[in-house]
Amino acid sequence: MIKLSDTQALILSAAAQRPEHIALPLPESLRGGAAAKVVGAMLAKGFLEEVDADMRKGEAVWRETGNGHGVTLVATDAGFAAIGIEPEDANPAPAGATDAPTEEPAPDTPTGTKTAPKARTPREGTKQATLIAMLRAPDGATIGEIMAATGWQSHTVRGAMAGALKKKLGLEVTSEKVEDRGRVYKLPAA
Repeated sequence: MIKLSDTQALILSAAAQRPEHIALPLPESLRGGAAAKVVGAMLAKGFLEEVDADMRKGEAVWRETGNGHGVTLVATDAGFAAIGIEPEDANPAPAGATDAPTEEPAPDTPTGTKTAPKARTPREGTKQATLIAMLRAPDGATIGEIMAATGWQSHTVRGAMAGALKKKLGLEVTSEKVEDRGRVYKLPAA
């Protein structure tokens, strides 16, 4: 199950009870920078999304975009799945609904949303893109070579490989000890 903070769970639960699943207003205890941090994390995880606010209907506005327009926050299907609620607009009779219930989830349940972040690709020209290109080279790269190319310290290089590449992007980083070079890290060719 996805780990949520109490505040994130409270925001999603309240949105599930509101018309059109609008996540605003946020809890009164959540203001300023703390609100921006919590909402930013929920946007990044896909639990909330920004949509144009209909200010004529008096919808709450998360931020103004200019010219009298603004955006509001709406809970997504992934957000509802994170708190264990099946979205109302889901297909009422999914494939296999007439079959006897099983312990396995149906093929079109929102379990596929958990793997969506692994499809991310880094922007061109970033240090992460440089790291990936170096690791995909036929000879791979050592920690020292990556440090020289990115300006990172060794612990940052290792952290980027373990966190960004392995966990977030789902890439398989391999390493081997090469004579005269030391430990060489590689990614399979794209």
